[in-house]
Amino acid sequence: MDIASLENQTVAEFVLLGFYDIPELHFLFFIVFTVVYTFIVIGNMLIIVVVISSQRLHTPMYFFLANLSFLEILYTSTVVLKMLEGFLQEAAISVTGCLTQFFIFGSLATAECFLLAIMAYYCFLAICYPLRYLLLMGPRWCMGLVVTAWLSGFMVDGLVVVLMAQLRFSGSNHIDCFYCDFMPLVVLACSHPRVAQVTTFVLSVVFLTVPFGLILTSYAHIMVTVLRVPAEASRRKAFSTCSSHLAVVSTFYGTLMVLYIAPSPVHSQLLSKVFGLLYTVVPPIFNPVIYTLRNKEVHQALQRLLQIKKKKKKRKHLVEERG
Repeated sequence: MDIASLENQTVAEFVLLGFYDIPELHFLFFIVFTVVYTFIVIGNMLIIVVVISSQRLHTPMYFFLANLSFLEILYTSTVVLKMLEGFLQEAAISVTGCLTQFFIFGSLATAECFLLAIMAYYCFLAICYPLRYLLLMGPRWCMGLVVTAWLSGFMVDGLVVVLMAQLRFSGSNHIDCFYCDFMPLVVLACSHPRVAQVTTFVLSVVFLTVPFGLILTSYAHIMVTVLRVPAEASRRKAFSTCSSHLAVVSTFYGTLMVLYIAPSPVHSQLLSKVFGLLYTVVPPIFNPVIYTLRNKEVHQALQRLLQIKKKKKKRKHLVEERG
């Protein structure tokens, strides 16, 4: 087959190259990321179960946290499972499957931007306006905010995927990434991707910087309010909570901005993969650690849950012995 006919051939599937240039480390990467993925799923599932089972945790903050944990399980699974396959064998994916993966992952990442901003706004109300935040954060309002975050993510990335679906892919079908992302896909397009590129850039600027600006503004007001509190212990607790959340926010937003807002010459393909790993894996690991290992209320709820399960097992054992 000559070059001209190869270029005119429509691509039926893509091959995700991943970290193809270091094959000697693939098995090690498979083990490491399998452990990491297992920890992410178990840790975030634990948060969801504890929040649902404990009446004391039926508050707006833990409602948002449970949604965040569920979201992170979904979007991590969307990317990591295919990446693990690529460490063992050639990871092939159809064009439709590739666009679907990009749509799901991109929508969930956008929804997380909104959800993190909502959580920061809740902290702002709770600390700066403690007498009014319960009225401002009623059940219906909280549900409305979460639904808006989820729907906004799917609507924004749905528009991008519609534009990408109009592109024609022929010639090379090798995606130099471990998942279907915007830039590696656009590079392979034979038709003009200018409309999709401009639209994605504008949407990225708006839907990344606006929530991030809201987070920074919220925490700036929180810091000012906390510094006015005379009790040192209260200040230390508030600063600890803020710094932990800001660490997650900085990692997540920082890598997204470098990937989708910064011009491509700023980062190489290897750096793009590293940044992709950072916002795919690091925030979902941080959340169980920050909100479970360092949270007394979650500790107490988990202990009560384990005690209830032990009592049920004992009762079941006694019933079986008597029977």
